[in-house]
Amino acid sequence: MMETNHDSSSTNTIGFCLLPSEIIQNILLHLALPEIICLKSLNRFVADVISDKYFVRAYNSQARSTAWLFVYKKRWNRDALLHGFNDQSNRWFSFQIDSLLNPIIRPGDDIYFLTASCNVFLFVSNTRGEVIALNLVTKAVKTIPPSPLGPRGTSSWRRSGMKLVITGSDQFQFLFVDLVRNSPVLFVYSSQTDTWQSTEAREGLAGMPRVCPKEDDHVFLNVIDGPYESMVTAVGLERDAHNNYAPIVLRPRFNRRPSDGLNLLQVYGDGSMLVIKSSGCGDDDGNTGVRMLNDIELWGGLRLNGSWHNWEYISKVPCKIKEQIRKPYRAMRGCLERRDGIIRAVLLSNYDGLWDIIWLSYDMGRSLWAWLPLPDCKMKGLNMAGIAFSSGLTLS
Repeated sequence: MMETNHDSSSTNTIGFCLLPSEIIQNILLHLALPEIICLKSLNRFVADVISDKYFVRAYNSQARSTAWLFVYKKRWNRDALLHGFNDQSNRWFSFQIDSLLNPIIRPGDDIYFLTASCNVFLFVSNTRGEVIALNLVTKAVKTIPPSPLGPRGTSSWRRSGMKLVITGSDQFQFLFVDLVRNSPVLFVYSSQTDTWQSTEAREGLAGMPRVCPKEDDHVFLNVIDGPYESMVTAVGLERDAHNNYAPIVLRPRFNRRPSDGLNLLQVYGDGSMLVIKSSGCGDDDGNTGVRMLNDIELWGGLRLNGSWHNWEYISKVPCKIKEQIRKPYRAMRGCLERRDGIIRAVLLSNYDGLWDIIWLSYDMGRSLWAWLPLPDCKMKGLNMAGIAFSSGLTLS
C-alpha cells in the first residue's frame, strides 16, 4: 500500500514492542494509516494491538477529523502514483494503486482521479468514460454503472459539482448535478443498490416548510460558475416522503469590487468561493503570461435561511501569509471544501513545469486563517491527473 523499507524497520520494531501496551496504543493513535499498516505487517504483537476493536474504534473516531490532501500524478503513458498529505503529518505518503486497479483497467486506459471520502476513492477512465470506485483499505475495486447521461470523460466532471458521501463502513453515495435541457438535474449513485436515481431541481425555496432545514444536512453542488452569477443546488441528504431527494436551485450573484486591472480566478466548493486576484508581471527573460498573487478573498455564506441571493464577502488572507505564499505562476487551479466549520482550499500552480501547492484553511468560528506548508511533492515535469481533499483514512 505504501512504499517502505522493511529491513531498516525490523530492529526498531522489536524495541518498540518492549514498551508498555498503553504507550504503544497512544503512539499508534498519532500515526497515519499508512504507517500503521507498515507496522502491522512487520510484527504480530503490533498487529494484535491494531486489530483490537477498542483501538479500532478510538483510531477511527480520531481519524475522521483529520484532513487529507491527495494528488494523483503520472508520467505520460507510464506509471501513476497517488500521494497523500494530512494536516497532522509533515510528509507525503505514496500509495501504489496500479496493482489494485489492474483488474478493472485495460491497457492504454487514461485514468484520472476524481474525488475521495474516507477510504473510498473515485477514478475515471478518460478512454472509456467509466467511473471506478476503489476502497484503499479493503482493496475492493469495482466499475460504477454508467449514469443516465452515459459515459463521461474527464472534461465532463466539475469538482464543485460533485460529492462523495460515505453512508456506511463499505457503502457510499456519489452525487453530481448537470444541466439536462437547460434544467439542473441531480444524479445520485448508491453503492448499496448499485443503481442511479435522478431528480430535477426546484427553483428557489418556494414551497418549503416555514422551518428551514439545517445547512449541515445539505451539500452544495455548483451547476454553473459565472463571473457575476452562479447556479448552485442545495441537496438534502435525507429523502422526502416519496423516497426522493429534493434539490433546490440557488442563484447567488457576485457583486464584484473594482479589480484595478487584476486577473480574477474563482474557485468553488461546498457553498463557498475563493477569489484569487493576480497581477501580470514579466519573468527574468521578459516573457509575458507570468502572474503574481495579489490578494485571496473568501466569499460564501450560502444559507437556506434566506442569505442565498448573493455571495457574501467573509475575509481575505492576511498579509503575513500572503507574503509567504507569493510566487510567480503561469497557470493555476484549485479546489475547496467545507467540513466541520473549517474551509480548506488548495491552489495548484505551475511555473515552467514546476508545480507548487498552497494549502490554506479558514476557521469560521474563530475567523482565523492558517497556511500549512507542504514539502516538495517532486512533480516537476509530471502530469497532475487529479487532486482532492478527503476526511481521514480509517481502519475499517
